[in-house]
Amino acid sequence: MIRTIYFSPKKPTRTPISPEEFSRLLRDKRGLLWIDFIAEPDEATLPVLQNFGFHQLAIDDALQQTHAPKIDDWGDYLYIVLNYMRLVEQNEPWDTEIDELDIFLGRNYVITHHDNPIPSIDDVWNACQRDPRYSQDGADHLLYKIIDGIVMNYMPIVEKIDEEIDLVEDQVFDRPNSQTLLRLFTLKRVLLAMRRILLPQREVLNKMARDDYQVIDRKDRIFFRDIYDHLVRLHDVNESLRDLVGGALDTYLSVINNRMNEVMKTLTIITTLFMPLTFVTGFFGMNFFAANPPYENWTLPAMFYATLILMLLTPVFMFFWMRRRTWV
Repeated sequence: MIRTIYFSPKKPTRTPISPEEFSRLLRDKRGLLWIDFIAEPDEATLPVLQNFGFHQLAIDDALQQTHAPKIDDWGDYLYIVLNYMRLVEQNEPWDTEIDELDIFLGRNYVITHHDNPIPSIDDVWNACQRDPRYSQDGADHLLYKIIDGIVMNYMPIVEKIDEEIDLVEDQVFDRPNSQTLLRLFTLKRVLLAMRRILLPQREVLNKMARDDYQVIDRKDRIFFRDIYDHLVRLHDVNESLRDLVGGALDTYLSVINNRMNEVMKTLTIITTLFMPLTFVTGFFGMNFFAANPPYENWTLPAMFYATLILMLLTPVFMFFWMRRRTWV
C-alpha cells in the first residue's frame, strides 16, 4: 500500500496524491510531501524512488531490508535505516519481532518504507491529517515526530519485560519448572535483541543531533538530541533488566541444584538405613545354623525374634548416629 499526504501553507491538506503529481509538488519549497510505503512490492516502489533521483545503492538498501541502523548523507537527501521492535503475544511465552524502517529525508519531503504496519507512524499520520501544524516546521521536524514515536514505543515492551521478570522471580522461589527456564531465556533473547538495536540507533541519532546536514535545520538538532537522550536511558534500563534476568537465572539454577541436593540427600539416607538390613538378611540367609553345631539347640522362634530385633534397632541406631554427626 502507498499512502501520500501533502501540506502547503494556507491550503488544505491533500491526500491521497497520484505519483504523477510528485515532481510538480516538490518544486514548491514551502510544501511538504510525505510518502509512506507499507508492504509494497518492489515493482511498485522502485519507479517512485528512481523518479526522485536517489542513488541506486540507496534504493537497493531500502528494498533489501537487511541492514543495521545507519545514516548515509547524499547531499540533497539523507538515507536513514532504523529498526523497531514489536510485541508478538500469540505464543506463550510472548516474544518480539524486529523490522526495518527505511527513510529518505529531503528538504521538503519524507519517504518511509516498511514491510509491516508501525503503530507510531500511524499515530503521526493521523495527527497530520487532524492538525496541519505538524507540517509547519518542515520535513526534518516531521521526521523527529516519526522517530520519537518509534522510540517511545519501546516503553510498553520495557514494562512488559519488567512485569515478566517479577513473575519469573516469584516462580523461581515458588515452583520452578521448565516453563520458568523458557521464560528466562525468552527475556534474555529479547533484551539482547533490543540491545543490538539501541546501540547503533543511538549513534544514528547522535550524528543527526551533532553533524551538519543540509536537510536538517540547526534549530531542529536539539529535538534529535532529545531522542538520543531517550535512547541512552533505554540502553541503561536494558542493562539493568539484563542484570535482573541474569540474577534470576542464577537463582533458578541454585534452587534447582538445592532441590536436587535435597533429593539426593533423602535417597542417600534411605539407602543408608536399609544397608544394615541388607547385610543382616544376607548374613542370616546363609546355611549358618545348620553348619555350626553350637547353635543347634536354638529354637526357631528365638532366632526369628533375635534377627527381627536386630533388624529394627540397626536403622534406628544408624539414624541417631548420622544425626549426631550432623549429616541429617
